Amino acid sequence: MAKKKTYFVCQSCGYNSIKWLGRCPECGEWNSFVEETRFPSLSTSTASASPLPLSDVSLSEGERFTTTIGELDRVLGGGVVPGSVVLIGGDPGVGKSTLLLQAMSGILKAAEGEGLYVSAEESQSQVKLRAQRLGIDSEHILILSETSLEAILNHMENIKPRLVVIDSIQTIYSEELASAPGTVGQVRECSARLMQKAKILNIPTFIIGHVTKEGALAGPRVLEHIVDTVLYFEGERTMSFRILRAVKNRFGSTNEIGIFEMTDTGLMEIDNPSEMFLRERDNTASGSVVTTTVEGTRPIIVEIQALVSPTTFGMPRRTSIGVDTQRVNLLIAVLEKIGGLQLGLSDIYLNVVGGLRIVEPAVDLPVILSIASSLREVPVEHDIVTFGEVGLSGEIRPVSQAEARLKEAEKIGFKAAIIPEANRQRMKINTSLKIIGVTNIHEALEVIFSLKS
Repeated sequence: MAKKKTYFVCQSCGYNSIKWLGRCPECGEWNSFVEETRFPSLSTSTASASPLPLSDVSLSEGERFTTTIGELDRVLGGGVVPGSVVLIGGDPGVGKSTLLLQAMSGILKAAEGEGLYVSAEESQSQVKLRAQRLGIDSEHILILSETSLEAILNHMENIKPRLVVIDSIQTIYSEELASAPGTVGQVRECSARLMQKAKILNIPTFIIGHVTKEGALAGPRVLEHIVDTVLYFEGERTMSFRILRAVKNRFGSTNEIGIFEMTDTGLMEIDNPSEMFLRERDNTASGSVVTTTVEGTRPIIVEIQALVSPTTFGMPRRTSIGVDTQRVNLLIAVLEKIGGLQLGLSDIYLNVVGGLRIVEPAVDLPVILSIASSLREVPVEHDIVTFGEVGLSGEIRPVSQAEARLKEAEKIGFKAAIIPEANRQRMKINTSLKIIGVTNIHEALEVIFSLKS
């Protein structure tokens, strides 16, 4: 009988070593190695797949099927790919289990078969109560309260379900490892074997993962490398809006987002997020500027709010939510040096309404105009939309997909747009918007305040 094997694994990156090391040679973390004991598998199978010419590879396994949730399909790249493994993470209570239970119900309504929901954290009655609240009562959804990986794999082999949901990976354990559930070795081993089984049986598998206090997925980074798609479900539990974002997708774009609203009956899709983000806007407030950002193929209109007030301390505060703080500090420096605005003795607070996070440089011009509007206490016209990248010398550079941004603004009902002059010259569409092209921040500031005077 083969003896058990003891080795050491890094909790940060999953690096294996036959002896304990103070510093991981792979990721550089100190004191990250933990001891793990592995019991040998009884399986002696050596079968492997035969190599095929690329021209002979069938694409039938890549055909997608819908979840009947349009926002989820958008983020996944058009639907669920058979045999794919999707990892979804998010804060506790954000709605991960609710989303996947609704998705499972939608998939089984649109296609024949049974779905296996493995609830390793909740009892079957708790899942039943959630399903009743969501209005889900499907005899084709099989609920399994199990934490043993080997038992779950046996059920997958016997049932061959249409899809599988694992809730959650941190509570699943393999009997071949002596370590506790949730440790680096258990998470890595369970994920790898679930992925292998999903590929062999061609069953799409959704895995829910816990997150750390920093918001990253708990466990080794190898967990994200194993799976095909990594999704983050973002949103505060005190707010009704949720954003589903892809950070890795082998079958689609990682730029798409899905927007939901949490209601008493579950998650509802937001078909027109632009109207949602502008719903409570005060058209008479200074420091409010509307911009158009592009997430994947979707243009979204959002409101940028700035509050500039005299500081009561020696060091002024700079706080931003939804926009990179370092980027905001850079734009403040441009406003002071090039724009001539005195901001050295003012606290500046910036916020993207609705909880959206914008990373593209097209938000530069709206940020500058909102800060200037709040400083001078002069509101910007409510029917103006603006976008553009700002350079360190105050020039306004063109951005991508300008025509799509303008079409979205026109659809919502805006009357004018302040955009980079280079984008205005390249326009090939007819629009009812009054297009104002600017080349630097001086021209943009003059346009904003001259329209109000």
